[in-house]
Order: sequence, then C-alpha cells, then structure tokens
Amino acid sequence: MNRVGFVSTRLAGTDGVSLEVRKWVDVLNRLDQKCFFFAGESEWPQERSYVVPEAHFAHPEISKLNGDLFDNYIRSQETSEKIEKLKKHLKRHLYKYVKRFSINVLIIENALSIPMNVPLGLALTELVAETGMPTIGHHHDFAWERSRFSISSADDYLNAAFPATLSSMIHVTINSHSRRQLAMRKGASSLVVPNVMDFDSSPPEPDGYGDDMRESLQIGSGNYLLLQPTRIVPRKRIELAISLAKRIDLPVTVLISHGGRDEGLDYENYLHELCETLSVDVRFAADHFAMTRSKKGDGSKIYSLGDAYLHSDLVTYPSTIEGFGNAFLEAVYFRRPIVMSTYEIYRIDIKPKGFEVVEFDNFITQETVEKTRRLLLNPELTAELCNQNYEIARKHYSFTNLEKYLVVLLNMSQGDL
Repeated sequence: MNRVGFVSTRLAGTDGVSLEVRKWVDVLNRLDQKCFFFAGESEWPQERSYVVPEAHFAHPEISKLNGDLFDNYIRSQETSEKIEKLKKHLKRHLYKYVKRFSINVLIIENALSIPMNVPLGLALTELVAETGMPTIGHHHDFAWERSRFSISSADDYLNAAFPATLSSMIHVTINSHSRRQLAMRKGASSLVVPNVMDFDSSPPEPDGYGDDMRESLQIGSGNYLLLQPTRIVPRKRIELAISLAKRIDLPVTVLISHGGRDEGLDYENYLHELCETLSVDVRFAADHFAMTRSKKGDGSKIYSLGDAYLHSDLVTYPSTIEGFGNAFLEAVYFRRPIVMSTYEIYRIDIKPKGFEVVEFDNFITQETVEKTRRLLLNPELTAELCNQNYEIARKHYSFTNLEKYLVVLLNMSQGDL
C-alpha cells in the first residue's frame, strides 16, 4: 500500500481538476492506496486534508502577485521578495504535510502545469528536488496554452517549475497534443492518461430528488432544457449556446450549471446583456449545483451535476479550447445528445473513436440548428445515438482503463519499470 498525497491549489467544487481527482481517488482506493490532500481549499475529509490558504490561487496575496507577474515583462524586487517569502512558507507546510500523513508518493494536480500560484509551484519543485520523492505531475493545462500568460515577468519561474523536470518526477498529460508540446518545449516525456468516467457502471436512474429542479429554477414545464455544464469563462463560448437557443424556434431554456468568478465577472455580465438583447431564457444556476447533493442554509436543495444531466434534453459544448473535455464524457455517460465545437483535442484524440455528435467549427450554421431540432424532436433516434456513444466511451474512457494506467504509474514511481 502507498500513502498517496494529492497536491493542488483547490480540491473542491466542480472544476475539471477537482472532478478528475475524485475519479483517480476512486480507482486508487480500489487498488488499496491511501489518499491524502493538500490544497488552499479542500472538500475532502478534514482528517485527511491539510489546508493552507496561501496555496489557493484566489488568495489575495497570490492574486496580487499574478497581477504583478503577468502584466509586464519586468517585475519589481518587492515582487521577487514576496514570492520567495511565500515559497518558503508553503514549503514548510508541504514538509509538514508529507510528515503528518507519511506520504510516499505525490500526485501534483496542475500546480506544476499552469502558473496560477507561482510560489506553490516553486515550493513543490524544491520539495521534490530535496527529497527525491516519487512524484506524478498530472498536467491538465500549460501556461503556453493560455494567452493571459503570454506577457510575463516570470519566465525564470516558469522555466524552473511549470513544469519542473526532475529525475523522480513522472509526467502525465491528458491529450496527445500536450504530450508533443511538453516534449518539444521542455524535453520531457509523458504518458497520456485521458479523462474518464465510470462507464463500467450505468448512470443512476432518476430517483425523484431532482423532480422539482425545474420548478425550483422557474423553468417552464414545456421547455426543452439545454445544459451548458461549464464554467463561465470566455473560452467556453457560451454565447454560441445562447445563439443556438434563439435560432432553433422551440420553447427552450439554457441552464448554466457552473460559475465563473475565477476569471472575473466581465464575461458573465456580457452574457446577461446578450440574453436580454436576444430574449433567450437562461438560468445562471451555479449556486444550485455541486458535485454532490446537499442543502443550503435555508433548507433549499442543492442538486448534483448528475441531476442536471438527467433532467436536461441536450448538452451544449461550444468551447474553443479544452484540455480534454470532462463535459463531453459526462454528457455521453448520462446518455445525452451533444452539440459542440470541434476544438483541437476533440478532433485529434476523441472524434476518431467514432462518436456521433452535432459538430460546428467557429459559428452556429443553419445545418447545426436543423440537426439540433431533429435531436430534440426525435427522442427514439436520439436515444439510439446516445447508446452507441456510451458503448464507444466504455471501450476507451472507463475506470477499467484508468486502473491500468495507474498501476503502470505507481510501478514507474517505485522504479519497477
């Protein structure tokens, strides 16, 4: 048995990294591995978590540093000194975390991939360099994939830690394009481990809990429900889902199940204005959904993401960039039809498997509108298509596949391969 220590900036909520960690933990538990968690925010049990507020990318000191580092090509001495101070603070806690839980394998979730928290990345790099601890760097996105990091006074930090290339570290990417880029830019090899769902187990049937979801969200009983299961950030291109809803000429409500405050409110405000201009019925409902069911302080329900899928008619997924596509797999798992853009990773890694979806490139065409109407108006045809997609996904993206990958990774981390 290994004592596996997950480290990230945040291990809570419905972002892609936090969701994928849950799947890895499920499979690691099947392999009799004991898992523990270090982050700036954690939803995992307190007795297995080590929370340090400065590890969160949204901590005020970290947010200010990001503003200093990624808006100019020169940084101040004060900024460098602040980073050094925070790095030492976080490294002390990382050492305590490793000691408290007797960690012998680290899995670093995106904290050495995208520089949302530079001091944490530097602290992790030094910890691994100083201990030689077997480490798996699980990379979901890289700095070079995001335009907001293109202007930087942190190139020395990025070269050192994002990602670090150390002898005891194994790199995992989630798509073949990232693997090639990592090799080209950093000279580091990696194993591609795609995102997964538990396709070996059928999705739950509606059990009554979500029957009042439409009423709670004031959605008309006769409306078709288009689910947009992503964060509200510009690269998700939610305006295209709103445009589609306007053009299909059916009673429709668009349900946005996630929030977007990680990257400010400008884009969300724009979407509110667009909905009003186009007279499209949209629910910004992040406060009604979480990974699991629960209750608010006033006793009202919080629904699971599964409830959102089970009570939707169709999933919209118009992203321009995705590291892999958790929402795609979720829609396939819950047997929902998908209208989506052909983002790069989908074209390279996913589409060749044979999935049937309504595709578009840069904008919603009339053909896209007509195919969407056909899916909504022909439930028997749609069910057949969704069942075919499910079987394809079970072959390629199941927990059984992930278990094979994790056995290989654990053996590699112990020097057995």
